[in-house]
Order: sequence, then structure tokens, then C-alpha cells
Amino acid sequence: MITANDLRVGTTVEIKGVMYIVEEFQHVKRGRGGAFVRCRLKNVETLENIRKVLQPEERIKNIFVEEKKVQFLYRERNNFHFMDLENFEEKVIPKELLKDKSYFLKENTEVIIRFGEGKIIGIDLPAFVELEVKKSSPGVRGDTVGSATKIVTLESGYDIKVPLFIKEGDMVRIDTRSREYISKA
Repeated sequence: MITANDLRVGTTVEIKGVMYIVEEFQHVKRGRGGAFVRCRLKNVETLENIRKVLQPEERIKNIFVEEKKVQFLYRERNNFHFMDLENFEEKVIPKELLKDKSYFLKENTEVIIRFGEGKIIGIDLPAFVELEVKKSSPGVRGDTVGSATKIVTLESGYDIKVPLFIKEGDMVRIDTRSREYISKA
């Protein structure tokens, strides 16, 4: 058990039987009255954000988070198959749990899966991935006052803005955190 004063960004806690990840916290000391901790929590299962105000001495159950390095093997309908790199066990994760992170998975990509109390609570992608452009319209020069971009579809089905010189078959480097084009690979 920890107190609300011990909360930090990334800490996994259980409040009223629900697991949350602390995304933001702030210790507030008013001129009159007692202090409190204002925080934004993300529900691990529904990915819904809530705001909560806690008393500094309030006791909260801390969840131990285990991280495992795995390799993405293949996709079968709405299930993604991963191999544990330590014991070679296969883990299957449904698309609902991965959400839009599934667009950045390519065969043999190494990722980190986080477990809390035996349940998968998240997945960490590599910072950058290289994906092939599968569908691209020709770049039209014209209104180029700003940076000239167009939208292309990647091999995973994700649509992204890229410069006009990118064409079908090109490999592009994508930042998985901001989901933006970085460079031509």
C-alpha cells in the first residue's frame, strides 16, 4: 500500500477494484485548509481517463508491473501472436487491447508487454518503425505556401501525411509516439 503522496506518473494502482495508470498528478497546498493530490488516471481495461482528488494520507493499493520483451510473429484475424523471447511461449493479444498500436506492428518487431496481476495492461512499441507505402495518390503541386503534404496508406492500413515526393513502394520511418512521418527510409 502507498499513500496519495507517493503517486508518480506511470505508477499502476488499484482503486475500488479497478486498475489505473497515473498519467498526471499535482500536489496542491491551499492557503487555508489541508493539502490534497489532484490526479488524472487512465483505466487499464477501458482506456477511459478520469480525474480524482485524493487526500495525501489516503492509502492506495500499488500494483507490481512486470515487463516482458516479446517479438511480434503474425496476425490472425483480430488476434496478434507474440513470442516471449526468454522462454519462447506464445502469447495471443486481441486487437481490442492493442487499439491503434496494431497499425505499427510488423513481423519480427520486438515490443515490451506490461503485466499487472497476471493481466496484460499495456504494450510499448519501439520509438520508430519503418513501413511500406501501399497506396499513394500522385503529388499535386499548387498551393505550397506551407509544407506540401499528401495522405498515403501504409502496409498496415494506417493513413498518414507525408511530403509530396513519397510514392507507392517507398519505405517511410514513422514515430510511433506522435504517429507522424519522420523520414524516408
